[in-house]
Amino acid sequence: GASKMNTTTMSPLTVTPLGFIPDLKNATLVPFNETACENWKEIHHLVFHVANICFAVGLVIPTTLNLHMIFLRGLLTIGCALFIVWATLYRCALDIMIWNSVFLVVNLLHFIYLVYKRRPIKIEKELSSLYKRMFEPLHVPPELFQRLTGQFCNIQTLKTGQAYAAEDKTSVDDRLSILLKGKMKVSYRGHFLHNIYPCAFIDSPEFRSTQMNRGEKFQVTIIADDNCKFLCWSRERLTYFLESEPFLYEIFKYLIGKDITNKLYSLNDPTLNDKASKKIDRQPSLCSQLSVMQMRNSMASTSDSEDGLQMFLRGTSSASSL
Repeated sequence: GASKMNTTTMSPLTVTPLGFIPDLKNATLVPFNETACENWKEIHHLVFHVANICFAVGLVIPTTLNLHMIFLRGLLTIGCALFIVWATLYRCALDIMIWNSVFLVVNLLHFIYLVYKRRPIKIEKELSSLYKRMFEPLHVPPELFQRLTGQFCNIQTLKTGQAYAAEDKTSVDDRLSILLKGKMKVSYRGHFLHNIYPCAFIDSPEFRSTQMNRGEKFQVTIIADDNCKFLCWSRERLTYFLESEPFLYEIFKYLIGKDITNKLYSLNDPTLNDKASKKIDRQPSLCSQLSVMQMRNSMASTSDSEDGLQMFLRGTSSASSL
């Protein structure tokens, strides 16, 4: 009996601590009271709110805005700087200050890089008209044009009467040039063919027709009719550069094709001036297939006389009409 009494008196002492039913209500109320926001803390300093406003404004800037990334990085940089001020002066929180210092450096570096990329590109005065007339309408960025004209090319001059190329003597493999100033005339065995005006390729037909065949000579004579200045590329280095820039490669294909088309129309009307040639705008698909033999030198298979020249001009006129 004594043993039974001991078991009955000690059983509640051993079972009660293991059961949570009697104290379940109190157990759930304690953590609820600890996590519930019954007493809100005071509002943070104004610097804290200004920093968050900078973050909010930076994140809602539309991506259609031209400078949206610069504005975003700038506002994030300002916001991080204000967070550092708030954490240092009003909160004394070392961890907040350190993290925002890291964010500040990252965003500041991005901001400086984006501003640097947007810096105005200074194009040489001699090349500005060339860029505005030929490359800017085709959306070539100034920095890409600067790379194109800043490497493996130079500006050369010719005085009146000096020859840029002599037929059957000058190689076509060395260079490609664009006339910047002055006027040149193209002739074949003494017969005048057409003029070359500023912002036009000097030797585009030779460049196009000899891309697959090297070692050929000019079959026309090109002479400076005025004091001329032209931009000259090394042909080999230009080819390598264009292979690494697909966009610029397509631009050159279009410009050379259009220039050949203008020269075809100049053959039909040798009096065609620069102002009229500006209005000519044809697709280069047909003319890009023409070789210099077909375009500027087809007379060689007919005759060296004036009759041969007139037959050639009439032939090119009918081809252009077609």
